[in-house]
Amino acid sequence: MAEKNVNKLFVLDTSVILFDHDAVTNFEEHDVIIPIQVLEELDKFKKGNDTKHYEARSFIRFLNELSKEHLLTSWVPLPGENKGKLKVIMPSSKKYKELAPYDEHKIDNQIIHTCLDLQLDHPKLKVILVSKDICLRVKARSVNLFAEDYETGKVKDLDVLYTGMTTIEGIESNVIDEMFTTNKATAAELKITELASNHFYILKNGRKSVLGVYNSAENIIDRVEKETITRIKPKNAEQTFAIRALMDPHIRLVTIRGVAGSGKTLLALASALEQRSKFQQIYVTRPIVPLSNKDLGFLPGDINSKVDPYMQPIWDNLKYIKNQFSERDKEYARIDDMVQNEKITIAPLAFIRGRTLANVFFIVDEAQNLTPHEVKTIITRAGENTKIVLTGDINQIDTPYLDAESNGLSYVIDKVKNNPLFAHITLQKGERSELANLANQLL
Repeated sequence: MAEKNVNKLFVLDTSVILFDHDAVTNFEEHDVIIPIQVLEELDKFKKGNDTKHYEARSFIRFLNELSKEHLLTSWVPLPGENKGKLKVIMPSSKKYKELAPYDEHKIDNQIIHTCLDLQLDHPKLKVILVSKDICLRVKARSVNLFAEDYETGKVKDLDVLYTGMTTIEGIESNVIDEMFTTNKATAAELKITELASNHFYILKNGRKSVLGVYNSAENIIDRVEKETITRIKPKNAEQTFAIRALMDPHIRLVTIRGVAGSGKTLLALASALEQRSKFQQIYVTRPIVPLSNKDLGFLPGDINSKVDPYMQPIWDNLKYIKNQFSERDKEYARIDDMVQNEKITIAPLAFIRGRTLANVFFIVDEAQNLTPHEVKTIITRAGENTKIVLTGDINQIDTPYLDAESNGLSYVIDKVKNNPLFAHITLQKGERSELANLANQLL
């Protein structure tokens, strides 16, 4: 955030709390203000099953614990070493009117007025409004307030976000030939100096090439062969790498980032079906982002009718895999049986809260619509013999207050790279159709 040698006072708005209920503990030694209007807004989110409702409830419980021994209208020490203090402040005393003469009935404006009051009361402090709402930040700056995004969990340099693969030209022809014979090579033979666990390579010499992956346990580059899974064949090197990561039993967490039509969900689901005997259940889910910000309760029908439209893309991929077989094929009927017996479960992400995911192949589609805290919660649910796959496109985010830098998928890719339990691949080529590729490239 801002320079450390300046005493600062951070004012948090509701969007920050709904993003991360632990946010108040992430401002180092600086003090944090919660306007009473934020608690009023959080009260509206305390009932429900979405993550925002969980975050609201968690923060309210946190304040309840703090207030057992202290009044929140006084400064309360935050838990942890070298942390600042927290205080809830009451509505403004109207000193702001000359500074910001606009509609004072809106909650956002009231929070801005509160910040302006704090500036007047604490001229030696740097008062900073922290919000995930870009419009609120712009409004604050327009009345001479410092305002910034909540930075915890953000990827600092998106331009160099880990892709999981490297293309290397000029590999000696005899080394490529040797890899096809022995299925491996040393990093020295390939003249690779920067190595990361489960990093993939396209090794080329003119038209001759071989695919490889770094095996950190043996300190070698293993050759990667094209593998067909549930009759789904990889169409390019990137998909070949994705299948290798998905099928490797030593890799427990896989992230696949790619444009629409690049095969993210299809490959994840096909690999799960290929390995069905190794897991008790295949669980496929995605976060529900209702249209027009309306909750599911606005939709007609029972809960299944409400969520089915959001799960339809997953069912479409499952149908595509099933149609690779004839109706008389055992595999065709086996997939239907797995659905009926709930060996394959397709359900909204909110339905797994509180569960321990043991012996499960767990796929989270559209993971770019999750916060870093949500993704961490999911991964910490992993029990024995569980594999978690996160797929998504960080440039197609439907959740308010998330962007390409702050979403959970980018966060995991950036933080977990180079761990032996993790692999990532970015699928840059769309394989759905020429028309879909045209849209990805030009529209």
